[in-house]
Amino acid sequence: MKTNNKQPNIIGRPPVICIMGHIDHGKSTLLDCIRKTTVAEKEVGGITQRISAYEIIHKNKSGKENKITFLDTPGHEAFCAIRERGVDVADIAVLVVSAEDGVKKQTLEALTCIKDSGIPYIVAINKIDKPGADVEKTKQNLAENEIYLEGYGGAAPWVPISAKTGEGVSELLDMMLLVAEMGELTGDANKNAEGVVIEANLDSHKGISGTLIIKDGALKSGMFIASGGNIASTRLIEDFTGERITEARFSSPIKVVGWNELPAVGAAFKSFETKKEAENYVAAFTENIPAKKNSSKEKEDDNILSVDIILKAETMGSIEAIEHEIKKIKNDKVRIKIIRSGIGDISENDVKTASAKEGAVILGFDAAVDPKARNYAERLGVEIKVFDVIYKLSEWIEAKARESTPKFETEETSGVAKIIRVFSKSKDKYVIGGKVESGLVSVGEDAKILRRDQEVGKGKIKELQHQKKKVSEIKEGMEFGCQIQAAIEIAPGDKIESYKIVQK
Repeated sequence: MKTNNKQPNIIGRPPVICIMGHIDHGKSTLLDCIRKTTVAEKEVGGITQRISAYEIIHKNKSGKENKITFLDTPGHEAFCAIRERGVDVADIAVLVVSAEDGVKKQTLEALTCIKDSGIPYIVAINKIDKPGADVEKTKQNLAENEIYLEGYGGAAPWVPISAKTGEGVSELLDMMLLVAEMGELTGDANKNAEGVVIEANLDSHKGISGTLIIKDGALKSGMFIASGGNIASTRLIEDFTGERITEARFSSPIKVVGWNELPAVGAAFKSFETKKEAENYVAAFTENIPAKKNSSKEKEDDNILSVDIILKAETMGSIEAIEHEIKKIKNDKVRIKIIRSGIGDISENDVKTASAKEGAVILGFDAAVDPKARNYAERLGVEIKVFDVIYKLSEWIEAKARESTPKFETEETSGVAKIIRVFSKSKDKYVIGGKVESGLVSVGEDAKILRRDQEVGKGKIKELQHQKKKVSEIKEGMEFGCQIQAAIEIAPGDKIESYKIVQK
């Protein structure tokens, strides 16, 4: 394989910052403030549901311009895989914590991701403009959760901010650059670019694209990229704004359009001068993939009902998130099974696949439905559901699992009574006197007739009396009169065991 013979040109590189924290503590609003945009208002459901990368220029106190790349990772629990991928590619993390709410479950999940990655982090105490904000209380809450800030028993730098008003945001950017300077981040400007694929999607007009973060080196138009077993030429490179560019360097977020197949999100990529070099890299990678063993295939349980789903989404990150949600559904009688998943619009082929499986449902997340596919689905009776908020989709899947849970009828004993006397008989109706030994005997219930603890027949309780008054039920220890309908001869000493048929 041909190697890059260019002389190294090691220079400082911009930091890649990952913004993390609880779902509504202001991560996207902070980025909006930094970028002077209104992305948060455009987010469906008010939450970030995909990983996004942005590049900004910040002037420090001395007036020097510095580039910073930001990753906006989702805070919703379902997007843990995307969140972890964001940390893997980042140099520094910013943990956003609300001065009103303090530490939440997802705050701790984010911190675990950060610590596992080993990167430094800064705590941004947000929403200091709110009436209920209490910075000191928040610092105490952080310490209680083993997040120790500078000046408060630890070494984690922190900045109080208001992402809404902009207060403290410039100081936070200065802190990011200071931490980056201490980390001595460098890259080789003459090296062929390499980095990480952070997202992949399918555009019906442009084809397959991958969103990449360059961690080292430079990429130019006319080169070739390889990631895993997939290749793309760099004829079409876009920056984070969607503008077409011809060159990009380390720390830059870019989109490369024209992959032969979907690149795996979270996978490393390398770039090459020629297509042959890229193909050689792919061939070497493919040879090293271990063969899958059939013995590891999950065994199907005939006693568990399967709800089959075809899943389509705009990005691979969303597919991962939904799969994560499905794994959380606990049901002993129903299994949610994804029989097919992919990115792009819901197509006629998806409908055809669903129609081959009785009861299969097509779920779309941020995915359009092809008009022909919708008409085809209506003709075949295939259900299509499309969502644009992750927790709405999760709620629907859970409801579907409950609705699909098989119902079983079972007998539940409600009471046992001993027959003391038989007063009269008229055809199949008996008037008896007895005493409830356990439980509760009620009008309208079915009853087993027991003789020496063996069932000899069945009957139905038609009427109950206590102290010559009609009642609807008789409790344990009480004597009663009763009219019971039964097909067999009832005798003193027999017992009646009342029961209900219930569905479970």
